[in-house]
Amino acid sequence: MTAPSIGILLPTREQAINGTYAAAPLLDFARTAEALGFDSLWAGDSLTARPRLDPLVVLAAAAAATRHITVGTAALTPALRHPLIGANLVASLSHVAANRLVLGLGSGFPMAETEEEFASVGASFQGRVGRLDEITALWRAAWRSGEEGEPSEFQGRFWQAEHLDRLPAPAVPGGPPLWLAGSDTPKVLARAAERYDGWLPFLPDVDAYARARHRLAELAAEAGRTVTPALYATVTVNSDERAARAELEHYISHYYGRSLEQMRTIQAYGWGSAEKCAERLGGYVRAGARHLVVRIGSLDPEPQLKEIAEVLLPALRALGPSTTVGSTQS
Repeated sequence: MTAPSIGILLPTREQAINGTYAAAPLLDFARTAEALGFDSLWAGDSLTARPRLDPLVVLAAAAAATRHITVGTAALTPALRHPLIGANLVASLSHVAANRLVLGLGSGFPMAETEEEFASVGASFQGRVGRLDEITALWRAAWRSGEEGEPSEFQGRFWQAEHLDRLPAPAVPGGPPLWLAGSDTPKVLARAAERYDGWLPFLPDVDAYARARHRLAELAAEAGRTVTPALYATVTVNSDERAARAELEHYISHYYGRSLEQMRTIQAYGWGSAEKCAERLGGYVRAGARHLVVRIGSLDPEPQLKEIAEVLLPALRALGPSTTVGSTQS
């Protein structure tokens, strides 16, 4: 098996919390991450629930400012944009990033703030899972519509569209890989295996991740498909473990308006020395995770970036999964 890929989240939400919106520091962060050897660079998405700069705009700038690092969304909420506008935005971004683009997609985090966010753009929160799957189907139809024999119309339950062939084609035929950001429920795993190119959960339990990854491999093999098992995790690095936890608690309370104790039951977290954080994430790599998206749990993440690169990257890349992953891929 190849070494796992390790990515880092751009601090767009952290900027918003601090009230310091600016592109230049984000581009400096992107260039530094590439120079330090990270494999990928990610940006989250939210309009009013957890505000930040638009990820597609930020990633277009980051892709132009870098040379080889993958750029992606972790995770984009397609329902916040009209699907044709979304298809056009992604196709446009692909011409900046080319084959360096990956889209992690979510149906909407189950919080009251997210439901209010959906309402603010006239999107239905009910049925959002089915809507996400239909939007991605429409996107793929649009991205293929200019190819010989492909239809230029789309007829779905929620969306209908004509003249898809008039939209710009993406730089990569068929568009970028689409990863499903979700949990480990049977329905999520089935959807990931049947419809998506990757699975991006934030499961707090390594054993649960291992079981779900194994089931995903079985389902992907049955479908004759290739699916990348990934992980979204948050770490706060400080040799003083109590200080690390205090900083992470401060971060989570400002990010979500909830406590670390509440959030750690649904999301993967690690804190303490870089070595301890590497050990925590290493369990997921041994369980079959092939791409890790790391969020730094700090409102001032840059000071931790270098230590994470120097300790976590080599430690995690030296590991391999304890079992084969069937039809999943790195």
